[in-house]
Amino acid sequence: MDNTSFSDILRKLTHPMLLPLARFLGGLGLTPNMLSLIGMVAYVVAGFVLATGYPIACAVILMIFGPLDVLDGTLARDSGQETSYGAFLDATLDRYEEFFIYAGLLYYLLNGLGKGPLSAILVLSALSGSFFVSYTRAKAEALGFECSVGILTRFERIVLFIVAIVTGWIDAILAVIAILSFVTTFQRMAIVAKQAKGHEKS
Repeated sequence: MDNTSFSDILRKLTHPMLLPLARFLGGLGLTPNMLSLIGMVAYVVAGFVLATGYPIACAVILMIFGPLDVLDGTLARDSGQETSYGAFLDATLDRYEEFFIYAGLLYYLLNGLGKGPLSAILVLSALSGSFFVSYTRAKAEALGFECSVGILTRFERIVLFIVAIVTGWIDAILAVIAILSFVTTFQRMAIVAKQAKGHEKS
């Protein structure tokens, strides 16, 4: 079974365009870890902006700084700065980034739009589903399995998040994120189970 996700394919397709930008940022003295940290700060700002009632501004920030999630890895590979700690830091900061934008969304829904418990539950479900998707990959790869497959990886989740706050279809899209995140989690459980059986037979 092919373990390649849509975001992996997109990363390969955009690599020729992102590489010059990564090299430019590296020429400015920025390291991959610095790009990861800058990205997290941008997400914190985006969450705050959303919480204060400016969803379009939040979307713009995410669209501008979202590519840093790819650029830090691109720069690390191109400059020979790939490290285990860098990969760990990037993955950890990614989880903080999602937390901050969902926290901002929750505040915006409850205080800005006057939404009720259902919206809060949908935010929690979408965030929890996102974390489960990330955890299954991290745990699987720590055990030596390949596990990047899935219908809804981080890239797709962020795109849907942006669409939700721009269009105002927030509850509906949160439900989609939650459902497809849990589907992705089970997809990854299935692929790891298949690999594990293959290892036992070999």
